Amino acid sequence: MPSLPASQRSQALFTASETSRIVEMAWEDRTPFEAIEFNFGLNESSVINLMRGQLKPRSFRLWRKRVTSRKTKHLSLRSPDVSRGYCPTQYKR
Repeated sequence: MPSLPASQRSQALFTASETSRIVEMAWEDRTPFEAIEFNFGLNESSVINLMRGQLKPRSFRLWRKRVTSRKTKHLSLRSPDVSRGYCPTQYKR
């Protein structure tokens, strides 16, 4: 049986709803990669591989460009003023 590439291995470990949540968290500006790693065990490079497999090529390039310029995606680069993972108006009641 051939070995799966890293991006497919990480995708195979999650249900469709978990994969969807990881993609959602990766798109969110205030959700750091460390939060994804804490919740799902995927480090930044694994998230990048998963996103590459889940998104269309153009969407992936847009996401990478967006993430690369976001200081909030890395806890070590984050301002201490950003203490939560989401905007208070994100989840409407």
